[in-house]
Amino acid sequence: MRVVTIEQLKSVLGGLPDNPRVVASGNFATPKVILGALDEALPSYRLHMLNAQGDIPDREGVTYETTFVGPAMRNHPRLKYIPCRLSLVPVLYRDHYAPDVVLLHTSARRHDTVSLGTEVNVLPAAIEAARERGGLVIAQANPNMPYTYGDAQIYEHEIDFLVEVDEPLPAHTAGALDDTSRQIGELIAARVQDASTLQLGIGAVPDAVLASLTQRKGMRIWTEMFSDGVLELNKRGALDPDVPITASFLFGSQELYDWVHMNRRIRMLRTEKTNAPGEIARQARMTSVNAAMQVDLFDQANASRVNGQIYSGFGGSTDFIVGSLHSRGGQSFMALASWHKKADVSTIVSRICEPVTSFQHSWVATENGLAQCFGRSQNEQARNIIEHAAHPSVRDELRDAAGQMGLM
Repeated sequence: MRVVTIEQLKSVLGGLPDNPRVVASGNFATPKVILGALDEALPSYRLHMLNAQGDIPDREGVTYETTFVGPAMRNHPRLKYIPCRLSLVPVLYRDHYAPDVVLLHTSARRHDTVSLGTEVNVLPAAIEAARERGGLVIAQANPNMPYTYGDAQIYEHEIDFLVEVDEPLPAHTAGALDDTSRQIGELIAARVQDASTLQLGIGAVPDAVLASLTQRKGMRIWTEMFSDGVLELNKRGALDPDVPITASFLFGSQELYDWVHMNRRIRMLRTEKTNAPGEIARQARMTSVNAAMQVDLFDQANASRVNGQIYSGFGGSTDFIVGSLHSRGGQSFMALASWHKKADVSTIVSRICEPVTSFQHSWVATENGLAQCFGRSQNEQARNIIEHAAHPSVRDELRDAAGQMGLM
């Protein structure tokens, strides 16, 4: 590994092949300094990021690639969306979309390592794919990035060039919960037993679920990502102190970052481990909570498209739904408000017209109740979704549609 300045890095980047593929830390760990240097050095390149946030280079010559669309790439004319479950993205890097350059946002150096900190995810696989083909691995080392363990630790010999920076990390503080999210969260939490394993993301419903679980005991975390709700469970003594908190990335407050820094209870693993359905299925009473934009009477969910256009992607929801259903005592919840206020339409529909993101969940959860799906006949599924999840104003319409489809 060679420590360089930004100007020295630009001269190195100038020797790259035409239109290289650049994999950069995604979510809320964008390596802004070295990504900016690369953008100045290269006339054209393919920028591959997961759930890209904030300001990223946007000009002619920059093509976006992703398997999960974030706000920074959404509805962009130069976006190339690649459908893929999160657990299989490492296979893409190995066999189909090998990176020429990997840009990392890491902690400051510690002995002969740095840490990927808040964002492990698909990056170890990207590093391996790049090094196997002679690509470059470049890190910006930031003292504000917490040092986390597990697959987050990267040795100096795995990095070609390192630039030292000092910039704040994006932080998030959860706002007040709305009534609908609180109702959904309380309904889900009531079905969660002590000593269950949780997969919850960021957002109002996950926050509401976690807020309702603070009196539980022996809870475990095996999740794609987590935020401050898990820290609150820890403060309340709800977590099993003997079981590591396992995740692949995280985002939250500065207090959360301070807590995970050098904390050996936090085990940050690569996504092909955290999201492997077989590993998920091994977890005790594995409970997954995911969100959708629409659910139909066949218990099919659309969580990725709006009006036919890609909005996000599969992400890890399909991995955790499958793994949870295979876990002894496990269950998967698909959560959504029964009415979309902005579009002024029901989110429970007779049949989804968009491509399906997932299907066959244990429960569909709305503010109106819990509709049990797995283990029920298709007619019982439809009836439960109508009577317990759908908004009351559309239940008659859905009953008629179900009758026409032979579901009543």
